[in-house]
Amino acid sequence: MKPLTKSRFKLGLECPNKLYFTSKKEYANQSLDDNFLQALADGGFQVEALARLHYPKGIFIDTENYEYDLATNLTQEQLEKDAVSIYEAAFEHHGLFIRTDILSKKESHIKLIEVKAKSFDPNDEFLFIGKRGGINSGWKSYLFDLAFQKYVAQKAYPQFTFEAHLLMADKTKTAKVDGLNQLFRIPKDGNPRTDLSSNIDSLDEIGTSVLSEINVDGIINGIIANEYPYFDNLSFEETITLFKTSYQNNDYLNWPTQFGACRSCEFKTTPEQEKEGLKSGFKYCFEKQHSWKPSDFDKPNAFEIWNFRGKNLVEENRLLMQDLTEEDIKVKPEAGRLSASERQWIQVEKAQQNDESIFVLKDELKEEIVKWKFPLHFIDFETSTVALPFTKGRRPYEQVAFQFSHHQLNEDGSIEHKSEYINNTPGEFPNFEFARALKRALSKDEGTIFRFAAHENTIVNAIISQLQSSYETDAKELISFLKSISTATKDNVNQWNGERSMIDLNKVVKGYYYNPLTKGSNSIKAILPASLHSSPYLLQKYSQPIGEINVGSSNFGANQIWIEKIGDEIINPYVMLPSLFEGWSMLDLDDTISELDGIADGGAALTAYAKLQYVDMGQKERDEITSALLKYCELDTLAMVMVYEHFKYDLIN
Repeated sequence: MKPLTKSRFKLGLECPNKLYFTSKKEYANQSLDDNFLQALADGGFQVEALARLHYPKGIFIDTENYEYDLATNLTQEQLEKDAVSIYEAAFEHHGLFIRTDILSKKESHIKLIEVKAKSFDPNDEFLFIGKRGGINSGWKSYLFDLAFQKYVAQKAYPQFTFEAHLLMADKTKTAKVDGLNQLFRIPKDGNPRTDLSSNIDSLDEIGTSVLSEINVDGIINGIIANEYPYFDNLSFEETITLFKTSYQNNDYLNWPTQFGACRSCEFKTTPEQEKEGLKSGFKYCFEKQHSWKPSDFDKPNAFEIWNFRGKNLVEENRLLMQDLTEEDIKVKPEAGRLSASERQWIQVEKAQQNDESIFVLKDELKEEIVKWKFPLHFIDFETSTVALPFTKGRRPYEQVAFQFSHHQLNEDGSIEHKSEYINNTPGEFPNFEFARALKRALSKDEGTIFRFAAHENTIVNAIISQLQSSYETDAKELISFLKSISTATKDNVNQWNGERSMIDLNKVVKGYYYNPLTKGSNSIKAILPASLHSSPYLLQKYSQPIGEINVGSSNFGANQIWIEKIGDEIINPYVMLPSLFEGWSMLDLDDTISELDGIADGGAALTAYAKLQYVDMGQKERDEITSALLKYCELDTLAMVMVYEHFKYDLIN
């Protein structure tokens, strides 16, 4: 009989109903099931490899995931030793199965060490337990995962004592050598779990680790003893028993739906998957619990409302937009621009009236646009945060800016892909050369600079901080330039507001414009196709080859046409980009990677960058990935230009 593993236990904590859908192949699952891509995206394989050097010469229980008996037998053999370190030790007890990242045994005492590609500050007294005495939400799933591990291990070996620890990147530590992040690599087509190669054998070779171990045994014991219940109506042991029984018997638990969990449910189907006969777990729950008919799933619902919390709507079974009232939104107007609640209610009203027309505060938008100074500059950054620093003196998860694209719109309407930058060289810390390239690109005039969302401003702040502690000979000049195009973040001790501080085009969209075709999303990847559908100007212009309409490009040929259709439907330009990874479009990978902890956007690019950094590959593959990244980033800034053109030529004239 299939055991309840720790991954299934964690899935049940998200929503117990998921245990039913995950055990049935006929249900679609949109979660990232590619361990290789996930390891690249979150840096987990590097952290785990470094963590093992904290417990060198450990025994690796190298078995397939489904070889439960073999793994537990091999583990048992090793536990007969008085002292041993084991990687991926396996424990089984009455239908429960776990693997531990690292186990360290000395006589009858065993440390269970869970390795996480996550950073922490050891000086934070409220790191795990908040001021009100509960477990902080950001750590809850990790700690319950570890509690499950300790519970199973202790039940399997009652003659031993077990102590729970976390081993993670320490924000207070700095790398003592250059190239730390290049010391752990994956061979081409290798498995990050089994095929990782390392250039070092001990921590002595790198001075000291940037990882630190923290004893969380007291909290783990509290979880097991029900001091910190995950579900109010179930004890820890009752939760385990419920999950195990449900999973092994393929029982649907009919667990009450919840707004946040259902909104992000991975057991939904795409139209393509439905054609293939796959089923939707989301539909199953809502048919069963809310009596939704097949036609209801095609109607606008509250899950689509931008930045909406959905309080009480699940309990009242009023999740379709047709059932919502202005009181549900609690509209609070804001002078001169759309407030968040006004924008939400506009979305609901238009859905109720089946109105696909654009809402725009025309006069206010025009007043904003006339302030902008030509030539207009549109920029987009691609960045990564790496657990193991590139260079000596850097801390874990410092921002790394490896690419930007820059479009320039001139007053005569001509569009140039004015400049771009990318660093694809393994082991280089690119930020300072990135800043120099950005300075060269934007210092030739006083034109207005645009970004889309807060990311670019945050990155500029991070590079300023890095320059301030650097020995770069041009640090002062670079800092002066970077401050001129940015605004200090709230947590910055020194405040500034640059005279050319980048204008957030995303805020302009949110403040003055709503297009029902976006279904509430304010991502550039949703705004662009919606604008193309709604704009006569864009439709006419970009149905032609870009070489004929005075649109320059560094990465697309003169015959590139951005308006392509299937029937009457315009194809999202992002779908037309080359795939970075087999089976994953840029758009799909962005959406899926963004579900991982700490990754807000740009998941496809940072995953590709990680592959360039840590996977051994030939020059041809390296060039193909680099080319795809350049196209991806160029489209981001061209999309911003198109949004501007849509505003100027369709909405305010």
